[in-house]
Amino acid sequence: MQDVSLPELDRPDATPLGLHWRNRYAALGPVFHTRLAAQALPQPHWVATSDSAARLLGWPGDWAERADWQALEVLSGGRTWPGSEPLATVYSGHQFGVWAGQLGDGRALLLGEIDTPNGPMELQLKGAGRTPYSRMGDGRAVLRSSIREFLCSEAMHFLGIPTTRALAVVGSPLPVRRETVETAAVVTRVAPSFVRFGHFEHFAHHGLPEALRTLADFVIDQHHPACREAANPYAALLETVARRTATLLADWQAVGFCHGVMNTDNLSILGLTIDYGPFGFLDGFDPGHVCNHSDHQGRYAYSRQPSVAFWNLHALAQAMLPLIAMGGEVTEATGDLALEAIEPYKHTFSEAMAARLRAKLGLAGERDEDVALADDWLQLMATERADHTITWRRLAQWSPAEPQAVRDLFLDRPAFDAWADRYARRLALDGRAEAERRLQMDRANPKYVLRNHLCENAIRAAQGGDFGETQRLLKVLERPFDEQPEHSAYAEFPPDWAQTLEVSCSS
Repeated sequence: MQDVSLPELDRPDATPLGLHWRNRYAALGPVFHTRLAAQALPQPHWVATSDSAARLLGWPGDWAERADWQALEVLSGGRTWPGSEPLATVYSGHQFGVWAGQLGDGRALLLGEIDTPNGPMELQLKGAGRTPYSRMGDGRAVLRSSIREFLCSEAMHFLGIPTTRALAVVGSPLPVRRETVETAAVVTRVAPSFVRFGHFEHFAHHGLPEALRTLADFVIDQHHPACREAANPYAALLETVARRTATLLADWQAVGFCHGVMNTDNLSILGLTIDYGPFGFLDGFDPGHVCNHSDHQGRYAYSRQPSVAFWNLHALAQAMLPLIAMGGEVTEATGDLALEAIEPYKHTFSEAMAARLRAKLGLAGERDEDVALADDWLQLMATERADHTITWRRLAQWSPAEPQAVRDLFLDRPAFDAWADRYARRLALDGRAEAERRLQMDRANPKYVLRNHLCENAIRAAQGGDFGETQRLLKVLERPFDEQPEHSAYAEFPPDWAQTLEVSCSS
């Protein structure tokens, strides 16, 4: 697709201090993207900003209000900063296991890449208007979904889980129709790269081997340079992605995070959590929980996420076969090498998951009985749909002398007591002080996660013009492992009405 001519942009006279644009993805060429301007939101206003994301970029604390930055106008699509080259990237992918053909940034614009104290970072506007890849869509995001993505991006970061970041949400009275008429918003996302598995699938499927190689070389050179030293750099890249994806999935499973739409175009080549739509954190522990109301077959259920990620890696491996062949013909040996490259996903995930469960249980070292102890604990939780976050957090306070805080969460007390007796014997083998064990567990088991009802409260307030709850909730989520007694209400059991909340692909 050819680039669309940019309209004349209203550029401020003063360049924001410290913004040095690289635009390396733009330099790859027009086969990778379409250059175009955003469609400005009318009457924009700030909804929320993240001080932490701004610090990541090295920006001053008053960046959002500085007259010379004109940030509100830029991040609502009304202006561009000098040096920025807005574009929408093209990719393809498998959606719900079915080849969907060409996709692309249907409502996102990459503003470009800037130098920061933490390395180059890309800035992207989500909800900035229609692009050539919108596929009958309006290219807009609504306030509801933008607040959800903003809060969860930042919450995941503070949980220590690799993720794209969210700098700000800008709102507008512009009406947007989804299931009902809502108002528009734009969320500014930040990441070292927004390249997905689907970018590779696109060029492989459309028979563009040179573009496929250019993309792979770009990713290796900019993000995984160690792969260049391998005998087969492309197989090494595939293995690196497989390992990163494995540890990411272990992170998700450990905190009870459900992504909701694990399509190949929604998995990051850097192993970041990307594209927050119908996500959810588990309330009652149900391994079969499906957070996406649009996922009628339950493909992306919580317990299936690790296997789906491996399926997606197979799709990526298939796309990379021409590269792994290193200029030769794709043969059975090429396929074997690709499969060998993604095979480490299995043991990497298993080892990472086991390590996270040991930390959550407060175990020191490794013993043969640890896997069974953890599995039986999860089964006990699943049988009674024990609240995932609260039960794990309370377990840190458990001792044979003080069992009630966690024991009271289970109706089958004998089953809990039997497991707790095994747990006590295992802890005794470590010989650690109780305080040390509890401290470790409190650093592995968050007290605060972004439950759907907390997000819904912030959304409803914002839809009524009160953005304070979004900012307050963000501050709580920035310290997920701390007690924060002044905010304990955010850590309580979800109310009954939370069970009626539904999130779908429009979320």
